[in-house]
Amino acid sequence: MATQRASKKRPAGRDRPKPPPRGAPAPRQRSVPAAFFDVDKTIISQNSGTLFLKYLYEQGRATRMDIVKGLASYMQYKLNLLDIERFSKRTVVQFKGQSESEMIAFSLEWYDEVVRHYIYPEARTIINRHLEDKFMVALVTGATRYVAEPLARDLGITHVICTQLEVRRGLFTGRVVDPICFGEGKILKLREFVAEHRIDLARSYFYTDSISDLPLLEVVGHPQVVNPDPLLYRRAARRKWPVKMFGAAVD
Repeated sequence: MATQRASKKRPAGRDRPKPPPRGAPAPRQRSVPAAFFDVDKTIISQNSGTLFLKYLYEQGRATRMDIVKGLASYMQYKLNLLDIERFSKRTVVQFKGQSESEMIAFSLEWYDEVVRHYIYPEARTIINRHLEDKFMVALVTGATRYVAEPLARDLGITHVICTQLEVRRGLFTGRVVDPICFGEGKILKLREFVAEHRIDLARSYFYTDSISDLPLLEVVGHPQVVNPDPLLYRRAARRKWPVKMFGAAVD
């Protein structure tokens, strides 16, 4: 007569991995490469601030003098002569007391009607390639989230490093949250992001058109100069950095 072996039960938990001993250091998270993108003249072919001001004018919310002042400030910026911090703080005062939720809705409407038509096809292709290669992709811009976030969502980008406006009880206070994402403030914000997400800068890319972003180009392993201003073009030529000239966006 066949005998039936009794199955031996393994003690519960024998196949489970043992927890690390108390006090042992946590396993190190692997560093990841990133691709950082400026916005104006890098991803879109126009200055977002100028586009926004023109849209305000068309909506009856800005004057011709506002347009003239805005264009003058933009020319100063392109010549690296504009005091961005002073300009930004003076500009956002006009929004004091306005609803942030209304600004978000207005910005989404402006983005859909205007901005998306100015995206460089080449920029979209490069961003998609970095996303497919599992890079952490982020916008790094002096613009506010009301400009940057609709663009980021459209491009499939989840990280935005930008200038923040102070909001209390749903209303703008008319002040900027320091630091502004420009110059030293941009460098500081990027450093915080790099530390938080364990970015491997040696394998990372930074794309920009502006000489003001020179310090950021210098910290990544793959500086990428796009539609550069004259000052950046000369520096890129001396450093033998790759220069990309994107064609006009067509939609």
